[in-house]
Amino acid sequence: MQASNAAKFSAGSFLPVIEQCNGCERIVEVEGGRFCDTYMNPAAKWRLGICNFATHAKPEVKVVKIRVNPLKAAKRASRRK
Repeated sequence: MQASNAAKFSAGSFLPVIEQCNGCERIVEVEGGRFCDTYMNPAAKWRLGICNFATHAKPEVKVVKIRVNPLKAAKRASRRK
């Protein structure tokens, strides 16, 4: 780690990582502290759900099957031709 990066983290502008950040590839250890290399306040990123910078957690994708009325589908298909 370069000295300029160490000064950035130790100056207090970056807050330490929280428990949900464990396992992320963006964590940097500087002078005995663990900080997020990308975001200054990791707790704020996890407040509304999953952090969009997290490399260890993937969002859940819900697949919802929509029922299509076959009569309406046939009418739409005949109009396109």
